[in-house]
Amino acid sequence: MLGYLIRRILAAIPVMGVVALVVFLLLRLTPGDPAAILAGDNASPEQLARIRASLGLNEPLYTQFFSWIGKLLHGDLGVSLISQVPVLQMIGQRIEPTISVAISTLLLSIIIAVPLGVIAAWKHGTWIDRFVMALSVIGFSVPVFVIGYVLIQIFAIDLRWFPVQGFRTMSRGFGPFFERLVLPTLTLSFIYIALIARMTRAAMLDVLGEDYVRTARAKGITESRVLLRHALRNAAVPVITVIGTGFALLISGVVVTESVFNLPGIGRLTVDAVLARDYPVIQGMILLTSGIYVAVNLLIDVAYTLLDPRIRY
Repeated sequence: MLGYLIRRILAAIPVMGVVALVVFLLLRLTPGDPAAILAGDNASPEQLARIRASLGLNEPLYTQFFSWIGKLLHGDLGVSLISQVPVLQMIGQRIEPTISVAISTLLLSIIIAVPLGVIAAWKHGTWIDRFVMALSVIGFSVPVFVIGYVLIQIFAIDLRWFPVQGFRTMSRGFGPFFERLVLPTLTLSFIYIALIARMTRAAMLDVLGEDYVRTARAKGITESRVLLRHALRNAAVPVITVIGTGFALLISGVVVTESVFNLPGIGRLTVDAVLARDYPVIQGMILLTSGIYVAVNLLIDVAYTLLDPRIRY
């Protein structure tokens, strides 16, 4: 197992290198000039030339790339072209809202979706199964921003239970932190509850028809133990895959939710950087997202061996 993880980590290095190269070329070859954005509409050609020279944009692409890679290997993601703040510092200032919403969404989704999927498979073909599947279809069909605005209208404007927008760090009190986290979490949870519940139901249906499940029932084992110990554990591998992939998608897919609830997270930071063509920030954000995907895949591999001892690497 340890040797496999080491090989996976080593294999991730060239993957991250290819990601860095592709991102660098895409940003440099697309239309637009960050120097023109910094200088403004009334800038003269001489001013634009000075800004390009100061940013190193006049150098050949390979020189810019290797200069950026050299800084990256020393833990330097560069400095924002717009705010002149180090990219790593900007990410550190924006990461808490995104991570908070992602973790709370994933926990809520697992707590609700896995039991729903198990019950739907257990009661296959009944009204309970159809009800769970209908909820899943609704969760997939309704856009996230629509759910967000409906929750704001009901719980923030009509009932006045929660604030409409904004974010408070946990250091300023758990109460303000929690009440500003509820609506974004509920908004994002709809689609992931639908995804995890459908996958849990499908995996459980495959397992419940196996011989060892019928044998366990014939031995007089209680139904709850059959479902949880024998069926769910053996059906957990595809469910864990979906949960792990869902967490990575949450990190990169909270842009809409952060915009609806005015959360100062990395999703909005990425959008602002793209609109301003802030190369260092965009590159840093994409590398961060890619690194999260690699780390989640490694954790999924570890979870496989813990849940199913038949899996060996």
